[in-house]
Amino acid sequence: MEGDSSLHLRVFDLNCWGIRYLSKRRQERVELIGDVLRREGFDLVLLQEVWSEQDYNNLKGKLGGCYPFCHYFRSGVIGSGLCIFSRFPILDTLLYQYSLNGYPYMLQHGDWFCGKSVGLVVIKISGILFNVYITHLHAEYCREKDAYLPHRLVQAWELAQFIRHTSKAADVVLLGGDLNMHPEDVGIRLLRGWTGLQDAFVEATHFEGCEDGCTLIPKNCFTDKAELLPFPLGIRIDYILYKAISSFTVKCKELKTTMGTAPGTDIPFSDHEAVMATLHIKKQGQAAGDTLATAEPVMADVVTEAQTEVGVGLQAAQRQRYSTGRMAVLALLLLLVQATAALGTLVGLSTEQPFPKLSFSLLTFAAIGILLLATSLHLFHITEVKMLQGTEEQMRMALRALQERP
Repeated sequence: MEGDSSLHLRVFDLNCWGIRYLSKRRQERVELIGDVLRREGFDLVLLQEVWSEQDYNNLKGKLGGCYPFCHYFRSGVIGSGLCIFSRFPILDTLLYQYSLNGYPYMLQHGDWFCGKSVGLVVIKISGILFNVYITHLHAEYCREKDAYLPHRLVQAWELAQFIRHTSKAADVVLLGGDLNMHPEDVGIRLLRGWTGLQDAFVEATHFEGCEDGCTLIPKNCFTDKAELLPFPLGIRIDYILYKAISSFTVKCKELKTTMGTAPGTDIPFSDHEAVMATLHIKKQGQAAGDTLATAEPVMADVVTEAQTEVGVGLQAAQRQRYSTGRMAVLALLLLLVQATAALGTLVGLSTEQPFPKLSFSLLTFAAIGILLLATSLHLFHITEVKMLQGTEEQMRMALRALQERP
């Protein structure tokens, strides 16, 4: 703090690329991340994809002297993977798990099991109250045929709503994480427009790092080169976003990204590049209002575009609900037919031919398995339909409010 009027805050954000048992050179990367954090002495560290609590505890032990305050957000089957290290006391925490997060049967992707969420920690630094948010949205996997776009838009909308409704008492809002969206994507425009958050890369006075601020680059030895073929420079999907709410201003003085291998080694910290921002917070004369960052007519177009994509996802979910329901009914009818045949045998109506017990048993087990699977999927898609309908209705109400403003 300079004369109790300004503050410089250094923030480090990194998707650690699934620090878990199957990740490549996991232990080495944990050590490298710990070393750079100790050496650089950032004020706040936001990490995603730290799936293993053992790795979190190892980092916690290694960084205890530099970052005495930390929090690990737990959710889902294998955890949210989100954690925060801070040089300043954490006053409060809160976790919100997104209502939609992919499909449980897409085992090769696994996002559903992660319990994707947004975590909030409240920190007070030199009298300035910070709401610090960390999140990791659903991955894209295929940009041409993005089956997860409606779910990611629901997450972006819930993230924006969560920030708006929990940050009213804060002086400064800070969001970091892997948003899995390009800067021009509708989800990013919806999030920034609805919350008023500014992009550190866009606003930075000075920038050093990968061209266009990309955080997935072809030269990183851990990235999938085939996925980046349409993007020779790479893509930018990791962000530090911020805004001031009360009588403060926030400026990004400097933004940096790593550029492949960690200093003095032959491997990177992760398949993502780290984002490092230096923010300058200064007190101003009058309080700033919590307004939309985007002009209302433009914001209305963004909400309309997002609502349309959610509607497309809703139609697909309704088809899946119908298909799985029909499959469950057919499996139930098959079981009823088998039960009738078995009953007929028991009362002596089919004594001419020996009863095929083995085939009957196998068919019964298959029908039961199909019934259980189809019923489970049907219930999942019923929930998916309801969540998409709810988000579509919220967007419709928001659009109406934007259009009715004088």
